[in-house]
Amino acid sequence: MWTGKYIRNPVVRSLLVNMLSDLDTIDVTKWYRCNPDQLEESLQPLFIQNQLDADTRAFVEQSEEKSTYLFTQIYYSLVSTVLSPLVSRTSINGFLGRGSMFVFSKNQFQQLMRIEPDWVADRLLDLGAGDGGVTKVMAPHFTEVYVTEVSLTMKRRLRKKKFKLLGIDAWQETGFKYDVISCLNLLDRCDDPLHLLKDIRQSLVPGTGRLIVAAVIPFQPWLEIGGRWERPREYIKIQGKTWEEQVNSLTNEVFRKVGFEVESFTRLPYLCEGDIARDYYLLDDAVFVLKSSDDQVAAP
Repeated sequence: MWTGKYIRNPVVRSLLVNMLSDLDTIDVTKWYRCNPDQLEESLQPLFIQNQLDADTRAFVEQSEEKSTYLFTQIYYSLVSTVLSPLVSRTSINGFLGRGSMFVFSKNQFQQLMRIEPDWVADRLLDLGAGDGGVTKVMAPHFTEVYVTEVSLTMKRRLRKKKFKLLGIDAWQETGFKYDVISCLNLLDRCDDPLHLLKDIRQSLVPGTGRLIVAAVIPFQPWLEIGGRWERPREYIKIQGKTWEEQVNSLTNEVFRKVGFEVESFTRLPYLCEGDIARDYYLLDDAVFVLKSSDDQVAAP
């Protein structure tokens, strides 16, 4: 059969692939699949099985549509090529107004947190919020929403969405604590991940505060500095080859060592808008809700 892999011209190949792309032809169940037998016994009842829902489908289909905007994608590609040796990919995406991420839908967030649709708490802090797309999913459940971000271009996008922007070293010095702190796909892009987790633990409301952590698996820590990739100062080495084995390692070698216990977790696709080469980009995420090991109360 004649397929896109035999076409050398990247533009023509992209057009063909986009015409043939159809979410319904992909085995999306593997995005959410977990083998409970490979999890340690204490984690098995905490796993929440998810599946493709309407919000996830809408994000993928919107990404597929955007990738067909040929001249826009060519412009994005040229700008990225020029700027990539100088600034981070995140900042380039912020400048171009592209590269939105999707971690979980509204329903998946509620299920993971074990909350009702009308549940509301005081304060959310989203660390490394990017363009605020994922923050927006969580925001309706909180009276005040705070964010941090390193990229200047992403900071501008966060301000436009009316989130309260805090300095990356100032969120611990506000004089108040947070009901929920989210740390989504940040631990593998952080110079001091264990120190960060300890600081988060001290910044949560005692007893009821929760931390939401998303981690790409396989876990591969690298820092993007300008256009370069460097290894973090505090390097976390996660054991295991499978998704389940690395979840076990994260739980035992990272979370428990800094004073957290897993309350619930799930497997979700970490999605990003595509470009001229691909409709969308996808990585495997493990998403956890954590509570302090000192907490003896039920979930919020």
